[in-house]
Amino acid sequence: MVSAISPDIGQSMMVTLYLMFSHNYEAIAYFSGMLLGIALSVWKPSRFSIFVLLGFAVLLFSFEYDKHIITGLRNQTLLSLSTAQPHLRFQRLINLFISEFLPIFFYVLGWGMIFMSIIYAGLKLNKVKNHPDKDI
Repeated sequence: MVSAISPDIGQSMMVTLYLMFSHNYEAIAYFSGMLLGIALSVWKPSRFSIFVLLGFAVLLFSFEYDKHIITGLRNQTLLSLSTAQPHLRFQRLINLFISEFLPIFFYVLGWGMIFMSIIYAGLKLNKVKNHPDKDI
């Protein structure tokens, strides 16, 4: 039996798949978390499932922002706000906000929402455990 793909092309395809995965493994994990949040929201809507969904969505956006959006946004913003006389302090402030503050903010916001969902689920479970006759 003759293989339709030659060994060198097969190896190249495996290397390509590996490199694609190693470049995007965080995005794949965050997307899987989003799918989990969507499934939980459809199956049993609650604050927990919405926080999980939003937390992983923010983390996925944060990953893409770090990888692909920062450079273009920073350059476009600096170019659109440039005047005849350069304002270096203002440029540094914009650069700091876009390149340092926003990535940290998105990361903390995403994990904070996931942490809040876990805390909320724990508090709700504790209320149900302490008051089993009440419908909470």
